[in-house]
Amino acid sequence: MDAPQPSETDPAASPAVGRSLLWPVVAVGLGFLLVYNSFDASAGVPPAPAVVSLPAASAPAASAPPASPRGLPRSEPERISIKSIAVDAPFTPLSIGPSGQLDAPPANDANLAGWFKDGATPGERGTSVVAGHVDTKTGPAVFLLLSTLKDGSTVDITREDGVVATFEVDSVETFSKADFPSDRVYADNGTAQLRLITCGGVYDKKKKDYEDNVVVFAHLASAKNS
Repeated sequence: MDAPQPSETDPAASPAVGRSLLWPVVAVGLGFLLVYNSFDASAGVPPAPAVVSLPAASAPAASAPPASPRGLPRSEPERISIKSIAVDAPFTPLSIGPSGQLDAPPANDANLAGWFKDGATPGERGTSVVAGHVDTKTGPAVFLLLSTLKDGSTVDITREDGVVATFEVDSVETFSKADFPSDRVYADNGTAQLRLITCGGVYDKKKKDYEDNVVVFAHLASAKNS
């Protein structure tokens, strides 16, 4: 799930360098950070300072959910659209692999977003986590321009139940992977929240990884049937 910033590939490396996106995801009931692992590099799993609970899964609604910003019934995401940065991509579910790290989306598909399937679905009450590559070995990827989003920008996610959940961006921030504020990023404040995460900052040639993560904080603003 390497993602953001226009020129974060290694200029000295081969044509497009897709690297590991280290982004912690807090799983339900687990007291550790999950580190995003890409196709050609991986990192250790650092201890988490605290556990942030995500809502337990619930059965999907039989009918279309109401347009309530506080939270929608559980429904898996199918497509993400961010018109201001020309994002229009399908989703793939991501889970935790045998190493304890979050699996990455396929590296051979640059236009693909991943969502942490064991957390809240987009629009459900809680914090839904979505990640995407900045680049891959073939060039720029889905979240290349994520860091350029502004407060008030909108993100549309089409769900399996036919509802389009629209999220409004509250802030876009960059954090060092060495000091990632997991409690803040994944906190449940009782409403439907969305976090878009990708790589950012300086590319470390020795580690073959970016030093930072770009995180978009957004909240559910509205929902409608597609």
